[in-house]
Amino acid sequence: QVRLMESGGGAVQSGGSLTLSCVVSVHTYSSGCMGWIRQAPGKERETVSVIDSVQRKSYSESVRGRFTTSLNKDKNPLYLAMNDLRPEDTAMYYCAADSSCFAESSYLLRQGPSRFDYWGQGTQVTVSS
Repeated sequence: QVRLMESGGGAVQSGGSLTLSCVVSVHTYSSGCMGWIRQAPGKERETVSVIDSVQRKSYSESVRGRFTTSLNKDKNPLYLAMNDLRPEDTAMYYCAADSSCFAESSYLLRQGPSRFDYWGQGTQVTVSS
């Protein structure tokens, strides 16, 4: 059973920064991909970043240039560094993984949140103006 656990959420003011972490219980990454997905109240889920099986990265247009995703050398945990946060970034942020995906990150991003089989419980990010 693959389990993912996010941490690092919180409340910040507009322009602030947060870094989210995601620990995976079983290393799935050798042939897999991971991503960060967010969902704001009343809105659909949005994939904000993806790392593919060879560590190429892609970002949604809404966060590109402000958010950076990374893996440490052991490929666990997954991070999301968020800078210049805005009120519209307020959402529950989920870490997600798929143990077998070979496509390039930009294609995986376009596939959307349903691409991922394993999900964490989420961590709340709240940005005030």
